[in-house]
Amino acid sequence: MQTVLIVDDSPTELQAYQDMLEKHGYAVEQATDGETSLKKAAELKPDLILMDVVMPGMNGFQATRQLDKNPETADIPVIIITWKDQETDKVWGLRQGARDYVVKPVKEDDLIERVNGLLGNA
Repeated sequence: MQTVLIVDDSPTELQAYQDMLEKHGYAVEQATDGETSLKKAAELKPDLILMDVVMPGMNGFQATRQLDKNPETADIPVIIITWKDQETDKVWGLRQGARDYVVKPVKEDDLIERVNGLLGNA
């Protein structure tokens, strides 16, 4: 079973994404901030990370950059999921190492299609 690490400071968002992913056969781990996501990614080696941007402390762009620079986590694909819908935000997120960028609110079909695509389950 493939594991997805969800990083979001909103309990509501965490639960919504977890429900979507588990319904489609994924195991889910959670982190509520950027710092914790770095530790969990290094420990768990998830198959994919869903990363919010606006969080207390280290934001999702910073965490994605750190994950991309660390040889232990650089191969883990990151999908940024955020309310930040400007084209400059998307470009910046992808430049930090994210493989995809999704603007909230997220539709289940779209999210699962993107996750499956990055994990080779399409």
